[in-house]
Amino acid sequence: MRKFYIGVDTGGTYTDAAIIELPAGRVVSSAKSLTTKGNLSTGVYEALRLALDRAGGALVAAEAAVVSLSTTLATNAVVEGHGSRVAVVLAGFDERMVERTGIAKAFPDVPIIRIAGGHDHNGDEVAKLDLGALRSEVARVSAGVSAFALASAFAVRNSAHETAMESLVRDVCGKPSTLSSQLTSSLDAPRRALTATLNARLISRVTGLVASVTSAMGELGINCPLMIVKGDGSLAKAKDVALRPIETVLSGPAASVIGAKWLSGLDDFILSDIGGTTTDVAVLQNGMPRVATDGASVGGWRTMVRAIDVVTTGLGGDSEVHIGLDGSLKLGPQRVVPLSLLAARYPHVLEVLAAEAQDSETGSYSGRFVLLPFESASATADQGLPAREQEILSQIKRDPIAIRKIAPTSLAQRALAALVKKGLAQISAFSPSDAAHVLNLQNNWSRDGALFGAQLAARNRDMRGASDESVTAFCRDVWDAVVAQSAHCILDAALPPGLASGHIIDAVCRGKPQLGLVKAALQPQVPIIAVGGPASVFYPEVGRRLNCEVHMVEQASVANAVGAAAGLVAHRAEVRIEGDGSGLFRLFDGRSTRILQSGIAALVEAEAAARARVTEMAGYFGVSNPAITLTTEKTHLPDALNDDGLLTALVVAEAATAPV
Repeated sequence: MRKFYIGVDTGGTYTDAAIIELPAGRVVSSAKSLTTKGNLSTGVYEALRLALDRAGGALVAAEAAVVSLSTTLATNAVVEGHGSRVAVVLAGFDERMVERTGIAKAFPDVPIIRIAGGHDHNGDEVAKLDLGALRSEVARVSAGVSAFALASAFAVRNSAHETAMESLVRDVCGKPSTLSSQLTSSLDAPRRALTATLNARLISRVTGLVASVTSAMGELGINCPLMIVKGDGSLAKAKDVALRPIETVLSGPAASVIGAKWLSGLDDFILSDIGGTTTDVAVLQNGMPRVATDGASVGGWRTMVRAIDVVTTGLGGDSEVHIGLDGSLKLGPQRVVPLSLLAARYPHVLEVLAAEAQDSETGSYSGRFVLLPFESASATADQGLPAREQEILSQIKRDPIAIRKIAPTSLAQRALAALVKKGLAQISAFSPSDAAHVLNLQNNWSRDGALFGAQLAARNRDMRGASDESVTAFCRDVWDAVVAQSAHCILDAALPPGLASGHIIDAVCRGKPQLGLVKAALQPQVPIIAVGGPASVFYPEVGRRLNCEVHMVEQASVANAVGAAAGLVAHRAEVRIEGDGSGLFRLFDGRSTRILQSGIAALVEAEAAARARVTEMAGYFGVSNPAITLTTEKTHLPDALNDDGLLTALVVAEAATAPV
C-alpha cells in the first residue's frame, strides 16, 4: 500500500518541500518558497501548497503518512549569535565551575543564579537545595527572560535537584525550563550548563516554527503526525523536540546526508550543503555518517548534543561581503538579504540604488538597507529594549530603508546591530548571490539590483568610479572567494585534524597551485555530493580545483527536504556501570542508581534495562517489538579474571523504526 511522506526544510533564505512515495522510492514533487522569518507559516504554507499542487493536491494531502521537518533555524541562530534572553540557575557550582561554563563571557546580559545544592559522583546529595533563595531570584529576573536553563552538579547521576528547580520555576512564573540532564548523559557539568543555556535561548524560535508548520498543515488539510529531524539524522515527535531545540542543531545537514544518500544511491562520499547562511560538510562512509562522539560543534561552541560530525562554516550564498581597508574580501558569518532579492521583492529599491550609484558622496553605507523580517507585523513600541534600540526599531518598516538615513552615526549603528542580533530587523547588502547574478551564473532575482550593488561595492573598494571591468572583476573576486573557502571546507572534513591549513592548502583552494617549480595537488578519494541552492554556482569549480568528482544529484536543491521525508526514528538508551574495586557495582540508567554485588549480574541487569528502555521508546511510536542492537564497552581491573573484575561498562541499546 502506497504512502506519501512529506519533508519540509526551513532555511535562512528558502523553505523547501518534497513529497516522496514509498515503497516506490521516488520523489513525487518538490517546491521552494522564500522563508518568511517574520511569520514562518507563510513560507511553509506556500512551499507545501506548491508541492501538493504538483503531486495531486487534496488526494495526496489526505494520504500523507507523516510530515517531517528539518531546519537550519537553530544552527543559524547559534552561528549568528541570535537567541532569546534567558536566565541560568546553577546548583552546587563553585566559582571555577561557573567560569568554565563560558556563559558570562558569551552572553553578558544573562542573569546567572548560583544556589546551594548538587550531588556527588554516586548520586548522593552533598548539599540541600536552597529553594528559598531560588524562589526570590526567579521572581526577580523572570520578567526579563523567556526561559530558564537549569544545571546541577552530577545531575546525570541524580536529577532530583534539576526536577525540583523546574517545578519551582513553573510555579513562580510559568516559563519553560531546560534541564541539563535531559540533553546529555555526560558528567561535565560546566559544558552541560552551556548546552542547556544555548537550548533555552532557542525554545521560542523552534516552538514558533512548530506552530507555523502545524498551522500550514491544517490549512492544507494535512492530518498526520509532525516530526522533526534531529542533529543525528533521526526523527522525533515535534512536540517533544520543541522544548529541546538544541537537538535540532545540524538538523539541516543531517537531513542533507540522508537525502544525498537516498538520491544518489552512494554509500561513500563527502557531502557539502551550501545554503544561504552556512556551508555544512559531512562524511558518509560505508553507508553511515560520522557521528561527533563528544558533541556537535557549531559556531565555535562545542555542545554536548549527539549529532553527525559536521564542519559548519558561516559561508553561504547570502553571506555579507565585507571589504577591508586594503581591498581584501571577507565573507560572513552574518547573513544578509541579497540586493537582487530585495529589488525583486521591492522594485522601488532600484531607484535608490541608481541614485546612490550616481552620487559619489554616499560613502560606505551606500547599497545597504534595513527592514523588518519578511512577513512580520509592524514593530511595536514595547519590546523591553534599551531606549536607543527602541528609537531605531520604531523607524524600521516592512519596506526597506537606506541605512544611511536611519543609522548615520556609530552609536546608531551599534543599536541597529543589536536589533539584528536579536532577530528584530534584517540587513540587505551585497552578497555572493548578487555577484552570481552579475556574472550570469544565477538568474532567479533582479540582476539590475545586483549590478547596482556591485557598482557601489567596487567603487568603495577601489576608491574611484566603477567601470564595467572593475565591477566584473569585483564580482569574480567574490565568486572566487566563495569557491576557495568552499574547497577549504571540503579539506577540513577530509583531512586529519590540524592538516587543512598552510600555504600549500591555500594555493590549491585558490586555484593557483604553482609554487615555484612545484605544482601542488590534493585529491579527495571519494566523490563530493554538493547540495543546496547555490551549489551549482560554485561547486563545479571546487571540483576542478580539487581534481575530484562532484555529483549534482537530481533534486539537489531540496535534498534537505527529501532527507527529512526519508528519515527514521532512532531509539537509543545508555546504561553505565561503575565498579569501586571492592566488589560493589553501581548501575546508572538515567532514572535511578542501583548497587549490585556482582559485575556479571550488573551487566545482565544493564542489558535488560537498556532493552526495556528502547522497547518503551519504540512503543511510544506504536512499535511493539523493535529489532534492537546491543553494544557493550568494558574496562576491567588489571588482574580481573572475569566480569566480576569490571571497572566500568557502557551498555548501549539501539533500534530504528519508521515514524508511522
